[in-house]
Amino acid sequence: MENSHYISSEVLSLEVLRDIIEQHKTLALSEEAKLNIEKCREYLDKKMASNETPIYGINTGFGSLCNVKISNDNLSQLQENLVMSHACGTGDEVPQEIVKIMLLLKIQSLSYGHSGVQLQTVERLVDFYNHDILPVVYTQGSLGASGDLAPLAHLSLPLLGMGEVYCDGFRQPASKVLEKMAWQPIVLQSKEGLALLNGTQFMSAYGCYVLLKAEKFSYLADVISAISLEGFDGRIEPFDELIHFVRPHKGQIVTARHMKELLEDSQIIAQPKEHVQDPYSFRCIPQVHGASKDTIEYVKKVFKTEINSVTDNPNIFIDSDVIISGGNFHGQPLALALDFLGIALAELGSISERRTYQLISGLRGLPAFLVDNPGLNSGFMIPQYTAASIASQNKQLASPASVDSIVSSNGQEDHVSMGANAATKALRIMENLERILAIELMNASQAIEFRRPLQSSPFIEMFLKSYREEVPLVKEDRILHYDIQNSVAFLNSFMIDLEE
Repeated sequence: MENSHYISSEVLSLEVLRDIIEQHKTLALSEEAKLNIEKCREYLDKKMASNETPIYGINTGFGSLCNVKISNDNLSQLQENLVMSHACGTGDEVPQEIVKIMLLLKIQSLSYGHSGVQLQTVERLVDFYNHDILPVVYTQGSLGASGDLAPLAHLSLPLLGMGEVYCDGFRQPASKVLEKMAWQPIVLQSKEGLALLNGTQFMSAYGCYVLLKAEKFSYLADVISAISLEGFDGRIEPFDELIHFVRPHKGQIVTARHMKELLEDSQIIAQPKEHVQDPYSFRCIPQVHGASKDTIEYVKKVFKTEINSVTDNPNIFIDSDVIISGGNFHGQPLALALDFLGIALAELGSISERRTYQLISGLRGLPAFLVDNPGLNSGFMIPQYTAASIASQNKQLASPASVDSIVSSNGQEDHVSMGANAATKALRIMENLERILAIELMNASQAIEFRRPLQSSPFIEMFLKSYREEVPLVKEDRILHYDIQNSVAFLNSFMIDLEE
């Protein structure tokens, strides 16, 4: 099984997650994971057989019904009822790529042996992942505390032969897919439903998905801004390392170094300049892009911790012989991090739109709106409108969700993180950033043509040559919607080795 990833206690990093996704690896439980799961389930069964004491979520009701004792005869029905009653998601469907990450992260969390699930339950989740049987999950319904209850209920329904899944490209009842695969529905044992529903895998999957994109587009923001700088005939001095070593924020130093590398051996950057300074959107690229880089690094640390954690409740500790009800399902660390990430990505878009505006303004020998015969041709007038609209929407979306809370479950769950809303907003901001940067690339690649016959750096010229195969130079007005779409697709098609 060379193309398999083994679920174990080894640290699951964002880089490993990216490799699993990009290499289309299947999942398998390591012997360590199987042993952890089986030992914990065996311990819980023995505990239930010898103990009449109420244990939250195992032989009691849930939420504010935690004081209602449930007889042992009804424990399986209790767990099934929990999954069904909590499947109250609504709104848009969660993208299938994110649902698949949710499955992976739920498997990882259950594998540590603190959740009390059956081995066959986790193995069925692995089967779903490996066969691309992806539950239909909805974006709305989680408060981000007590776990992502509604989304994870929809993720779990197909285990019981309920709900809907995507399989073989079609949305269909889970019961039909189980029948086709000759799989029997799982009969949940005590605590299992709660273990499946409690957890932060909705928020975590969104965060991981956005982070993987954010790293890539942070890199591309540097590349595109370097092309804009060339098109604007900007100066190289603001990227001198001496400036950044006296204010040594890591992201700032890294960005300045990257810009210098991108512009190495450029004829345009080397030519004498008539202007003494550039506007902030060019001169402060290291400071602004760098701050977003530092934010992405911080958020990565938060999510690395989270996806290697146990986040259901209660937690079972065999060695200490205790079952403890706590609050590891509370999404506050993720909510704050996702809000921070959204702000950082919105700022990359904000400064990008400003560079686009400068490029179309008829400055430094560039024609107004970057087109011959302005007046007859509107050229790049309106793509900037579009970028401004999207950048403004990102500012609205970047308003933090984590400062909000609302009482639920009859007052038992009286403070929640709203991390699920932060997660879905972060994805929208990320998708908007892709479009803003695509529009800047359209403008920057057009502007640089007015600097010919001078050449930019070998790297930038190679990048532009690839881009021109997808989006030709604009010589007279045409429908630019298609150019925007093709530019977004071009940027998404890049595979970047970010470790290098």
